[in-house]
Amino acid sequence: MVKRSAVTAGGILSEGEVVVLVHGLWMSGLEMHWLGGRLGECGYNVCYFHYSSLTKSPRESARELSDFIGQLNCEKLNIVAHSFGGIVVLNLFDRFDALPEGRVLLMGSPVLGSGIARVAASHGGLRMLLGTASPDRLTEAAPAWRGGRALGVIAGTSALGVGRILGGLQGPSDGTVSVCETRLPGATDFVTLDVNHMGMLFSREVAREVCFFLHYGRFDRGEGAVSEDSRE
Repeated sequence: MVKRSAVTAGGILSEGEVVVLVHGLWMSGLEMHWLGGRLGECGYNVCYFHYSSLTKSPRESARELSDFIGQLNCEKLNIVAHSFGGIVVLNLFDRFDALPEGRVLLMGSPVLGSGIARVAASHGGLRMLLGTASPDRLTEAAPAWRGGRALGVIAGTSALGVGRILGGLQGPSDGTVSVCETRLPGATDFVTLDVNHMGMLFSREVAREVCFFLHYGRFDRGEGAVSEDSRE
């Protein structure tokens, strides 16, 4: 049973096991509440981290996330990030040590570089979609995984999304991010589910796999660890 804890007026959890949800590019974090509600039903205390995804670099946002975590004063920290939020999380673990123990889960995060972003970056009229900070933050690979804890990756295979219009996808995808772009070497477990990029935030199946991973450190239907040789 997950230990419950009180939330102060400032939204700071005083103890127990916490799940921090990190949203993606162009998002506000409100779209994460559906998943957050289901994690709450699993017994987890859920916090929502908001950052300026369009105007700050992943390194800047990682600093803000570190400060946010520092206020939680929790016994165990789990982080679940969607899309670009996963790049922020990799920057967090690349830059900061002594974070509370726990598990990390990335959902639809193009951590090896985004094909759609490369297409957008090559067209002047589409560059604004990538924001104003760090032009290469989505076109290049994120920092390598250095977290030293269980890391799960979920990728979608329902190709309904902007990639069908813009192009840049390679092989199976969630319509925005190709499965091959999510295969982060060092991940403890990897699973593909029949959902698209935004739909994974509202899927009961995804929420079930997230809860399973947070509890056991692996997915119920996972494929196993990701190595350097398994990124096809």
